[in-house]
Amino acid sequence: MAHQQILDWQQIDTVFLDMDGTLLDLYFDNHFWLEHLPQRFAENASMDIEAARAHLRQLYESRQGTLDWYCIDYWGDKLGLDILTLKEEVDHLIRMHPHVEEFLHGLRETGKIVALVTNAHPGTLAFKLERIPLADYFSHLVSSHEFGYPKESQLFWEALQKRLPFERERTLFIDDSESVLRSAREYGIGHLVAISHPDSQQPGKALDDFISISNFSELHKPA
Repeated sequence: MAHQQILDWQQIDTVFLDMDGTLLDLYFDNHFWLEHLPQRFAENASMDIEAARAHLRQLYESRQGTLDWYCIDYWGDKLGLDILTLKEEVDHLIRMHPHVEEFLHGLRETGKIVALVTNAHPGTLAFKLERIPLADYFSHLVSSHEFGYPKESQLFWEALQKRLPFERERTLFIDDSESVLRSAREYGIGHLVAISHPDSQQPGKALDDFISISNFSELHKPA
Protein backbone atom coordinates (compact mmCIF):
# COMPACT_ATOMS: atom_id res chain seq x y z
CA MET A 1 0.00 0.00 0.00
CA ALA A 2 1.37 3.41 -0.94
CA HIS A 3 2.34 5.52 2.04
CA GLN A 4 0.19 8.50 1.11
CA GLN A 5 -2.94 6.35 1.01
CA ILE A 6 -2.72 5.03 4.57
CA LEU A 7 -4.08 8.00 6.52
CA ASP A 8 -5.83 11.25 5.73
CA TRP A 9 -4.43 13.48 8.48
CA GLN A 10 -7.00 16.17 7.72
CA GLN A 11 -9.65 13.79 9.09
CA ILE A 12 -7.80 13.22 12.38
CA ASP A 13 -7.87 15.49 15.44
CA THR A 14 -6.84 13.08 18.20
CA VAL A 15 -4.12 10.42 18.22
CA PHE A 16 -3.95 7.60 20.77
CA LEU A 17 -0.75 5.56 20.81
CA ASP A 18 -0.02 2.31 22.63
CA MET A 19 3.41 1.92 24.25
CA ASP A 20 4.72 -1.68 24.43
CA GLY A 21 5.08 -3.24 21.01
CA THR A 22 3.96 -0.03 19.29
CA LEU A 23 6.41 2.68 20.34
CA LEU A 24 8.75 0.40 22.29
CA ASP A 25 10.21 -2.90 21.14
CA LEU A 26 8.21 -5.75 22.68
CA TYR A 27 11.40 -7.79 22.92
CA PHE A 28 12.04 -6.40 26.41
CA ASP A 29 8.64 -7.56 27.69
CA ASN A 30 8.75 -10.94 25.98
CA HIS A 31 12.26 -11.60 27.25
CA PHE A 32 11.36 -10.52 30.75
CA TRP A 33 8.13 -12.53 31.13
CA LEU A 34 9.17 -15.61 29.16
CA GLU A 35 12.87 -15.90 30.04
CA HIS A 36 14.12 -13.69 32.87
CA LEU A 37 11.22 -13.93 35.29
CA PRO A 38 10.92 -17.75 34.95
CA GLN A 39 14.65 -18.00 35.72
CA ARG A 40 14.36 -15.86 38.84
CA PHE A 41 11.16 -17.61 39.91
CA ALA A 42 12.82 -21.01 39.52
CA GLU A 43 15.78 -19.88 41.62
CA ASN A 44 13.53 -18.43 44.32
CA ALA A 45 11.31 -21.52 44.45
CA SER A 46 14.17 -24.04 44.02
CA MET A 47 12.36 -25.33 40.96
CA ASP A 48 13.50 -26.69 37.62
CA ILE A 49 13.46 -23.95 34.97
CA GLU A 50 11.19 -25.87 32.60
CA ALA A 51 8.74 -26.56 35.42
CA ALA A 52 8.83 -22.87 36.31
CA ARG A 53 8.14 -21.87 32.70
CA ALA A 54 5.20 -24.28 32.49
CA HIS A 55 3.79 -23.04 35.79
CA LEU A 56 4.07 -19.38 34.78
CA ARG A 57 2.64 -20.04 31.33
CA GLN A 58 -0.45 -21.54 32.93
CA LEU A 59 -0.79 -18.55 35.27
CA TYR A 60 -0.35 -16.08 32.40
CA GLU A 61 -2.99 -17.78 30.28
CA SER A 62 -5.47 -17.72 33.15
CA ARG A 63 -5.28 -13.90 33.36
CA GLN A 64 -4.84 -12.96 29.69
CA GLY A 65 -7.18 -10.20 28.56
CA THR A 66 -7.74 -8.98 32.14
CA LEU A 67 -6.17 -6.08 33.97
CA ASP A 68 -4.29 -8.55 36.20
CA TRP A 69 -2.31 -9.73 33.17
CA TYR A 70 -0.69 -6.28 32.98
CA CYS A 71 -0.43 -5.65 36.73
CA ILE A 72 2.99 -5.83 38.39
CA ASP A 73 1.32 -5.67 41.83
CA TYR A 74 -0.75 -8.75 41.01
CA TRP A 75 2.25 -10.73 39.78
CA GLY A 76 4.46 -9.55 42.62
CA ASP A 77 1.93 -10.83 45.16
CA LYS A 78 1.25 -14.01 43.20
CA LEU A 79 4.90 -14.96 42.76
CA GLY A 80 6.44 -13.41 45.85
CA LEU A 81 8.89 -11.36 43.80
CA ASP A 82 9.61 -7.66 43.29
CA ILE A 83 8.78 -7.31 39.60
CA LEU A 84 10.23 -3.83 39.06
CA THR A 85 13.52 -4.76 40.73
CA LEU A 86 13.78 -7.77 38.43
CA LYS A 87 12.99 -5.58 35.42
CA GLU A 88 15.93 -3.36 36.36
CA GLU A 89 18.22 -6.34 35.77
CA VAL A 90 17.38 -6.33 32.05
CA ASP A 91 16.42 -2.69 31.50
CA HIS A 92 19.16 -2.30 28.90
CA LEU A 93 16.78 -4.13 26.54
CA ILE A 94 14.20 -1.31 26.62
CA ARG A 95 14.36 0.40 23.23
CA MET A 96 12.24 2.52 20.95
CA HIS A 97 11.24 1.09 17.62
CA PRO A 98 12.92 2.66 14.57
CA HIS A 99 11.39 5.91 13.27
CA VAL A 100 9.20 6.41 16.34
CA GLU A 101 10.89 9.63 17.46
CA GLU A 102 10.61 11.22 14.01
CA PHE A 103 6.92 10.31 13.90
CA LEU A 104 6.26 11.73 17.37
CA HIS A 105 8.15 14.90 16.53
CA GLY A 106 6.01 15.33 13.43
CA LEU A 107 2.84 14.80 15.45
CA ARG A 108 3.87 17.41 18.00
CA GLU A 109 4.25 19.95 15.22
CA THR A 110 0.64 19.45 14.08
CA GLY A 111 -0.98 20.61 17.30
CA LYS A 112 -3.24 17.56 17.42
CA ILE A 113 -4.16 16.02 20.77
CA VAL A 114 -1.69 13.15 21.28
CA ALA A 115 -2.11 10.72 24.18
CA LEU A 116 -0.19 7.66 25.27
CA VAL A 117 -2.83 5.05 26.05
CA THR A 118 -1.41 1.89 27.59
CA ASN A 119 -2.40 -1.19 29.57
CA ALA A 120 0.93 -0.95 31.39
CA HIS A 121 0.76 -0.54 35.15
CA PRO A 122 1.58 3.04 36.28
CA GLY A 123 4.75 1.69 37.92
CA THR A 124 5.83 0.08 34.66
CA LEU A 125 4.94 3.23 32.72
CA ALA A 126 7.07 5.41 35.02
CA PHE A 127 9.89 2.84 34.95
CA LYS A 128 10.05 2.93 31.15
CA LEU A 129 9.63 6.68 30.81
CA GLU A 130 12.62 7.15 33.11
CA ARG A 131 14.69 5.26 30.53
CA ILE A 132 13.11 6.34 27.24
CA PRO A 133 12.33 10.08 26.85
CA LEU A 134 8.80 9.89 25.47
CA ALA A 135 6.67 11.85 27.91
CA ASP A 136 7.23 15.30 26.37
CA TYR A 137 5.61 14.19 23.13
CA PHE A 138 2.24 13.63 24.82
CA SER A 139 -0.42 15.92 26.23
CA HIS A 140 -1.80 13.00 28.27
CA LEU A 141 -0.38 9.76 29.69
CA VAL A 142 -3.13 7.23 30.40
CA SER A 143 -2.81 3.82 32.07
CA SER A 144 -5.86 1.58 31.94
CA HIS A 145 -5.21 0.78 35.61
CA GLU A 146 -6.53 4.25 36.43
CA PHE A 147 -9.95 3.12 35.20
CA GLY A 148 -9.93 -0.47 36.41
CA TYR A 149 -10.51 -1.93 32.94
CA PRO A 150 -8.05 -2.99 30.20
CA LYS A 151 -8.24 -1.59 26.68
CA GLU A 152 -9.86 -4.87 25.63
CA SER A 153 -13.00 -3.71 27.47
CA GLN A 154 -15.62 -1.25 26.21
CA LEU A 155 -15.71 0.12 29.77
CA PHE A 156 -12.14 1.36 29.27
CA TRP A 157 -13.12 3.41 26.22
CA GLU A 158 -16.15 4.83 27.99
CA ALA A 159 -13.95 5.91 30.89
CA LEU A 160 -11.35 7.39 28.53
CA GLN A 161 -14.10 9.34 26.74
CA LYS A 162 -15.10 10.92 30.06
CA ARG A 163 -11.50 11.69 31.03
CA LEU A 164 -10.42 13.00 27.64
CA PRO A 165 -13.40 13.82 25.40
CA PHE A 166 -12.71 12.93 21.78
CA GLU A 167 -14.64 12.65 18.54
CA ARG A 168 -14.55 8.93 17.79
CA GLU A 169 -14.62 9.14 14.02
CA ARG A 170 -11.82 11.73 14.01
CA THR A 171 -9.52 9.72 16.29
CA LEU A 172 -6.53 7.59 15.26
CA PHE A 173 -5.46 4.68 17.44
CA ILE A 174 -2.28 2.66 16.82
CA ASP A 175 -1.66 -0.59 18.74
CA ASP A 176 -0.02 -3.98 18.23
CA SER A 177 -2.84 -6.03 19.83
CA GLU A 178 -5.63 -7.25 17.59
CA SER A 179 -7.98 -7.79 20.53
CA VAL A 180 -7.41 -4.21 21.68
CA LEU A 181 -7.90 -2.86 18.16
CA ARG A 182 -11.14 -4.83 17.83
CA SER A 183 -12.36 -3.26 21.07
CA ALA A 184 -11.49 0.21 19.75
CA ARG A 185 -13.30 -0.54 16.49
CA GLU A 186 -16.37 -1.71 18.40
CA TYR A 187 -16.33 1.58 20.30
CA GLY A 188 -16.31 3.47 17.02
CA ILE A 189 -12.73 4.75 16.73
CA GLY A 190 -12.55 5.92 13.14
CA HIS A 191 -8.90 5.31 12.21
CA LEU A 192 -7.08 2.17 13.31
CA VAL A 193 -3.54 1.03 12.51
CA ALA A 194 -1.90 -2.20 13.68
CA ILE A 195 1.81 -2.76 14.29
CA SER A 196 2.74 -6.00 12.56
CA HIS A 197 6.29 -6.32 13.95
CA PRO A 198 6.07 -5.52 17.68
CA ASP A 199 9.06 -7.69 18.72
CA SER A 200 12.23 -7.00 16.72
CA GLN A 201 13.53 -10.50 17.48
CA GLN A 202 10.44 -12.30 16.18
CA PRO A 203 8.93 -12.55 12.68
CA GLY A 204 6.21 -10.09 11.80
CA LYS A 205 2.61 -11.22 12.05
CA ALA A 206 -0.17 -11.19 9.47
CA LEU A 207 -2.94 -8.72 10.31
CA ASP A 208 -5.80 -8.99 7.89
CA ASP A 209 -8.48 -7.03 9.75
CA PHE A 210 -6.64 -3.71 9.98
CA ILE A 211 -4.30 -1.43 8.07
CA SER A 212 -0.90 -2.53 9.34
CA ILE A 213 2.64 -1.19 9.33
CA SER A 214 5.88 -2.84 10.35
CA ASN A 215 7.37 0.48 11.48
CA PHE A 216 6.50 4.17 11.56
CA SER A 217 8.42 5.05 8.41
CA GLU A 218 5.43 3.53 6.57
CA LEU A 219 3.18 6.34 7.75
CA HIS A 220 3.58 9.58 5.83
CA LYS A 221 4.46 12.68 7.83
CA PRO A 222 1.59 13.95 10.00
CA ALA A 223 0.00 17.14 8.73
